[in-house]
Amino acid sequence: MTESNDVDDTLVRKWQQITVISPYSRELGLRLHSVRPDWCVIKVPYDPRTIGNPESGVVHGGVITALLDSCYGLAIFVRMSKLRPMATLDLRIDYLKPATPGRDILGGAVCYKLGHELAFVRGTAYHDSPDDPIATSAAIFMFTGGPVISLDEAVHALEAMKP
Repeated sequence: MTESNDVDDTLVRKWQQITVISPYSRELGLRLHSVRPDWCVIKVPYDPRTIGNPESGVVHGGVITALLDSCYGLAIFVRMSKLRPMATLDLRIDYLKPATPGRDILGGAVCYKLGHELAFVRGTAYHDSPDDPIATSAAIFMFTGGPVISLDEAVHALEAMKP
């Protein structure tokens, strides 16, 4: 493994801790798949508890919404290289087709515009390729008051909270 891969693996482990900071994200089993400044990907494993239609076995749309919302937060944090409190101001999702029962779903996102008060993101939920989407989405996040901390500070604080 090269040094750059070691650095990438360390960075992924740190961002994974942030990805599952929310109890809801942990319950859904969200896992960081890849992290780059231009495209962050989180995976949600198929889980029968999240089926929206028992007859078809298709995952509930709320799972896809939560997946993309988490991807958006991650994409913004990665772009800023720090964590800052924010709220979802607007989120639009176009569901294009049902997810395939029994398959994991990937959500990919990019923060394409970062301002002083707002962040603009877009993304896709998919199985194999973002070019064949289950859903496409765009959102705007508004930064709120509170501390701005680095990724390392956040990870250190999380580790200090462990028993």
